[in-house]
Amino acid sequence: MSTEAIIVVAVDGSEAAKVAVRWAANTAQKRDVPLRLVSSYTMPQYLYAEGMVPPQELFDDLQGEAMEKIEEARGIAYEVAPEIKIGHTIAEGSPIDMLLEMSKDVTMIVMGSRGLGGLSGMVMGSVSAAVVSHASCPVVVVRADNAVDEQTKYGPVVIGVDGSEVSQRATEYAFVEAEARGAELVAVHTWMDMQVQASLAGLSAAQEQWEQVEAEQRELLDSRLSPFAEQYPQVKVTKVITRDRPVRALVDAAENAQLLVVGSHGRGGFKGMLLGSTSRALLQSAPCPMMVVRPK
Repeated sequence: MSTEAIIVVAVDGSEAAKVAVRWAANTAQKRDVPLRLVSSYTMPQYLYAEGMVPPQELFDDLQGEAMEKIEEARGIAYEVAPEIKIGHTIAEGSPIDMLLEMSKDVTMIVMGSRGLGGLSGMVMGSVSAAVVSHASCPVVVVRADNAVDEQTKYGPVVIGVDGSEVSQRATEYAFVEAEARGAELVAVHTWMDMQVQASLAGLSAAQEQWEQVEAEQRELLDSRLSPFAEQYPQVKVTKVITRDRPVRALVDAAENAQLLVVGSHGRGGFKGMLLGSTSRALLQSAPCPMMVVRPK
């Protein structure tokens, strides 16, 4: 799937980023791949006025601050996974550009959704939304309240399946994660058919229509999962077909899950403005870390 088997986690010193580091370290250990801690810094805008050259001491201070955050994150990662290999990258400039460039060559990017600025910004603000919307590899967003506990430690991986091409790509990543974690995979497919409505006069006929549509949806879900079920036979799969809105169904299924995986259909436009309504709502409300997979 990716050029280099490595997990990148964005570091900015915030609580959300620290939770993200713990999740990323655990994932790197389960996948048996290295972890790379990354941070960035920017020069104050006024120093770029004509004729001004920032002093070397300022570069040193900014790099030193970034390195302190990296070392703190390294300690957190080793607490979770003492045996993993950990590298780091510190860059000057836009964290968005740095992470998007890295996304071309790595397994996944992990980032917190709220922080102190730098790499995280507002809740799904400029940096988080831009990276999720444009990254070449899957991006996992971890909120500060997504910390792993005894209930979620061995929970399932949940995947939303809608039959699209990007959903198939997301399903493949979900099987990989479930296999690496020895976890159950819960595949959720929702449908809302406004033409199939019950009335007092036609309740029985409407019920038959619902049952027919549900059987068709189950057949669709089976066909979408079967290639991966054959490829990953050791992964236990539970299928959930529900007449419900996707956000509510996935939030319910992801309670006590290790990871929620969804595909997102972002196309063109400005950075940070491409996330579909379902993905955006889930990133705010999902009870566990969430992986967003975009089209190739």
